[in-house]
Amino acid sequence: MDRLIYTAVSGMNNSLNRERVIASNMANAQTIGFRAEVLNATPMTLEGPQLDVRALSSTGVTGAIMKEGSLNRTGRELDVAMQGDAMLAVLGADGAESYTRRGDLSVSVTGLLQNGEGLPVLGEGGPITVPPGTTVSIAPDGGVMIADPATPDQPPQRIERLKLVSTAGTSIQKNLAGEFRPPAVNGQPGVLPVDENARVIPGALEQSNVNPSEVLVEMISAQRLFDLRTKLVETARQLDESGARLMRLD
Repeated sequence: MDRLIYTAVSGMNNSLNRERVIASNMANAQTIGFRAEVLNATPMTLEGPQLDVRALSSTGVTGAIMKEGSLNRTGRELDVAMQGDAMLAVLGADGAESYTRRGDLSVSVTGLLQNGEGLPVLGEGGPITVPPGTTVSIAPDGGVMIADPATPDQPPQRIERLKLVSTAGTSIQKNLAGEFRPPAVNGQPGVLPVDENARVIPGALEQSNVNPSEVLVEMISAQRLFDLRTKLVETARQLDESGARLMRLD
C-alpha cells in the first residue's frame, strides 16, 4: 500500500512545483524581456530490495521558452530591444556575468549604466560608466553614445559598446533570479561569445512572452491534477483501513 502513497505524494510535490512556476510566470506577465519558465521533470526510481516499484520525479527550473515577446515603442533613448537571439550581458547579483533580454536601461547617480533590475550593464571592457552631466543614447549597433548639452552642435561621441552575445548553438540555463547563463565549465561560470553583428532597436522594449490566458488555463489544470493525486492518498488510506479490519476478523 505504501507504494501507491509514495507515488501519489511524489506527484503532489511535482504539482506544487508546477504551480509555483506557473505563479511566477503570471506574476511576470508584464516584466520587460521576461521569458516564461519551464519546469523540467526527471523520473527517478529507488533501487534496492522491494523498492524498485517506488517511483518519484525530480523537478526544477533550468530553462525557458525563448520565443520573442511583443515590441513596445517607447521613444526613450535608453530603452533597447535586442533583435534575433542576441542577449545583453550584465553583472549578476553574485558578481558573475549573466545575460538578459531586459533592456530598460538607466544611469545611476554614480554614472553606472544599469538595467531595470539594477544590474550593471557590461560593455566590451567591463561595466559601463558615463561622464556626469552628459546625455546618453544607444545606437542600433549597441554603441553607447554621449553628448554634452552645453555643445549641442557637436555630434555624439561613442564611448563603449553594449556587450551583446549570441546564444545560437549554446545551451543556457535560467536561474532563480531570472538571469541566463551557460553551464559551468570545470567549476567556472560559462561565458557566451560576443556577437559583433548583433543589433538592437533603440527607443523600444521587448515585453514578456507570457500569455496570461494560457497561463491561467495551466494553473487550473495543475490544481485539478493536485486534487486528483490528493484523492489517491485518501483512497490508499481507505484501502489500508479495510485491510486492517479484515486482518482483525476471527
